[in-house]
Amino acid sequence: MNEILDARHTWQPPRPPGRGRADHTAIVGCDLFVDGVAVESPGPAADLARLHEQAREQDGAFVWLGLHEPTEAALTRVAEVFGVHPLAVEDILHREQRVKIERYEDMVFLVVRAAQYVEHERITATSEIVSTGFVRLLVGPHFVITVRQGTVMELGSLRADLGADPALLARGPWSVVHAILDRLVDVYVDIAAAMQTDIELTEAAVFAPGTPVTVEQIYQLKRQLMKFKAAVLPLQRPLAALAGKQFADLPKEVRRYFGDVADHHIAAVEQVIAFDDVLNALLQARLAQLTVDQNNDMRTIASWAAIAALPTAIAGVYGMNFAHMPELTSRYGYPTVMLLLLLSATVLYRVLRRAGWL
Repeated sequence: MNEILDARHTWQPPRPPGRGRADHTAIVGCDLFVDGVAVESPGPAADLARLHEQAREQDGAFVWLGLHEPTEAALTRVAEVFGVHPLAVEDILHREQRVKIERYEDMVFLVVRAAQYVEHERITATSEIVSTGFVRLLVGPHFVITVRQGTVMELGSLRADLGADPALLARGPWSVVHAILDRLVDVYVDIAAAMQTDIELTEAAVFAPGTPVTVEQIYQLKRQLMKFKAAVLPLQRPLAALAGKQFADLPKEVRRYFGDVADHHIAAVEQVIAFDDVLNALLQARLAQLTVDQNNDMRTIASWAAIAALPTAIAGVYGMNFAHMPELTSRYGYPTVMLLLLLSATVLYRVLRRAGWL
């Protein structure tokens, strides 16, 4: 097992397999960039202390370290090397975090929520349409650390794309932050377009004859939209801060790039808010349809009950044990009563049918 170089540049003896492996399996990418070019990419076996020291000693150099669900021991190890504030470490270890941006002296801590559209054939009462996960970013003068939770938004392809654009990476660690947020917002826009298709199909089904869509399906779609909304809307404040005067120490060109990302993000926010209004209207419309259907069913039941009640009443009168009853002695008494029963039921049926109750 590779030995680990600590922050004071002293070697430590190999640790037991469990602990030693935990420090390195969390690393999914590590690169040292100088003037936008990756001069060293050791990966999981990175000597973090040495790389950080080299980045600090060279102009235009920084380290991009990628972590995926690090253990407390691994994260503490990284924090020691890069001087990460303990409060930031504590926030990273808490899986559920609100989207935010905080400054700790010369380091900035950013929490964003990535999203991914889950393909599905049809929407059911339990369909998962949107999957989300947190991405934490620690940005210092000579490093950027990305910490992912879950499988949402892998950064391997982004790392490769940025590696092919040295001019962009030459702007420093914030160029990586911009690229991540830019891709994040682009995914938001793509998810919004996919959800728009789901909502349009649901809307068409709600007002189609037979209304095959259930309230549970609409509610599940709304729940998934709320999950997506919880990822999209809170990002407004961090983007506004990065593009505004709160981070005036950032180069003007970098803040201009963040402003462009914020503009694209506003379009996604407006779509999500509009979707929420549409689904609220669809839910109310479907509930109104159910109420109307229940009323129609009750009228139908009441109509048949009335049709059955009238002949029953007539037959009940003739079922009384009295000696002097109308038509008891008549040869045509029984057929006359049966005809009366049939005629009364027919007339009442036609009246209720004309009234729209049947």
